[in-house]
Order: sequence, then structure tokens, then C-alpha cells
Amino acid sequence: MRFGIITMQREALIPSGMSEEAAMAYLATLDHAGLARRLHAHGFDPIELGGDMPLFLPHTLDRDTIERLAALQSETGVGYTVHLPLWSVEPSTPLAPVREGSVQVLQETIRATLPLSPAVYVLHATGTLAAEFYRMDLSHMAQSFVLRRFQECARESIETLLAQTGIASRQLAIETVEFPFDLTWELAETLDLSICLDIGHVLAGFSGPWGLFEVLEGCLPRLAEIHLHDAPWQGPQRAIQYGQDHRQLGTGDLDVARLLDRLAAADFGGPLVFELTVEESLASVEVIRALRPDVLPS
Repeated sequence: MRFGIITMQREALIPSGMSEEAAMAYLATLDHAGLARRLHAHGFDPIELGGDMPLFLPHTLDRDTIERLAALQSETGVGYTVHLPLWSVEPSTPLAPVREGSVQVLQETIRATLPLSPAVYVLHATGTLAAEFYRMDLSHMAQSFVLRRFQECARESIETLLAQTGIASRQLAIETVEFPFDLTWELAETLDLSICLDIGHVLAGFSGPWGLFEVLEGCLPRLAEIHLHDAPWQGPQRAIQYGQDHRQLGTGDLDVARLLDRLAAADFGGPLVFELTVEESLASVEVIRALRPDVLPS
């Protein structure tokens, strides 16, 4: 199995122990390619590039950075995936101008990173607005109507995105986020998309009252990537556990051995990407090594 990591590392983006002036100077010249090199040196492959980094640091996906990321790829063979922007992006909003602007941002990120031949582009098909309505105390009928509207708008955005970029539909993986899993799965089926299964999100209840392994079985035919982090299970009360995900393995309720065994039985070949710090990711690798050492690269 291939275990990757995200470049959206808090310590790299918000360095501690620096004066405000020094931190600003550091961020202004943050070397995204150098960060990817350091992460790969720890043994992680692929590296998931953060599409939100240019929100505050425009140079992190500029042409020069892409060329240096490509050089690193040529030198080491490291692979890339791309997490498309989610901050300020609302591809499922019923407001057409906002939706169109969101598609433009997503398109620009895809076009910028095409030279790196990413294995998959991960997309939050629905954003924070859809999540807000998902949390509202609405009647079943009203909630169904509203969430279906968000789903339909997301479909329109994705159709436009695929047409404008020319990428294959299966190269786009919609993530299990704070939106009902059945509606996410329907969207993937309708447009022949891949799925990124976010383990912690499902455990914490973001995708509804579904058990993790129930969701995994549903995802397997379209599973392109896994975001790997631990969380407490939502429990019989089906209460969403906000702020409890993104834990290192072994500190939540994930049955790591069962997950790895099922993926191995399914011959899953996609990446498992740690959405954790380097230290948490390395500790998680040790948990895996203790349980199923054979799944780690030799």
C-alpha cells in the first residue's frame, strides 16, 4: 500500500517560535517544492498538494513551483495528488455567480497542476453552506428538498469543471464531507466519478448515520483515495463529533487492522493519505507496522 501525506502542514504554514515579522518573511518565500521534498524524505508517497495554499500564498502553485515539483518527481519518482480548494469555494450553492466563480477557481488549480500528472484530484463537492443547511433543524421533507438542490448544483458545477479541464471523470474524487453519504454516492454514480473516503469524517458522523465499514463497502467500486486519520465513532446516538477527527491512528475508534485487511482483500491500489502532521503521521505508520507490517513499502 502507498501512504502519502498532505503539504498543508500547520507548522510549515504557521511556524512557531518566530516573531511576526520573521514569520511573514518566511511565508512570503515558503518553498512548496522544498516542503514536498522533505515530506517525501520521510518516506511518504504520494504527496498531496494543498490547493488552498495560494489563497494566502499565491506563489505556492505558480509556474516556477510547478516546474520544481516536476523536477522533484523526475528525480525521485514521487507521485502527487491534489486537494482542490475548499476555502471560500461553494460549488454547490444555488447562487449561480458564486458557483461559477468557484468552478473558475477549481479549474485554475487543475490547469496549474496538470504538468504533474496527479493521480487524483480530491474535491469537496459541497461546501460549508450545504453543511450549514444539513445541520439545520428542518422537517425531513424540507431537508430533503434543500439537500437535493445542493446536490443538483454540485452536479452542474462538476459537469462544467470536467468539460472545461478535459480531465477524466474518474480522475476527480469527491470526498465524504459534511453531507449525506447517499447523496454523495449518487453524485459519483451519476457522473462516473471516483470517491475519496475520509475515514475520520465518517467515524465522526459527518456523512450521516452510517458505519465506517458500511460506507467503505459502498465506496470500494469507485474508491480512488483514502484520507487516513482517526476519530471517535459517532456512537448509537448518531451525534456528530465536531473537532474530534484528524487524530493520529490508535487514538480514536478506528479498527486499523480490519481496515487494512479489507483494503488488501479488495486489492485497493490507491493512496492512503495522512491528513496529519509529520509527527502524527510517523506515529501512525508505527501503529500500522505493529499491526500489519506487510502492507508497508519495503
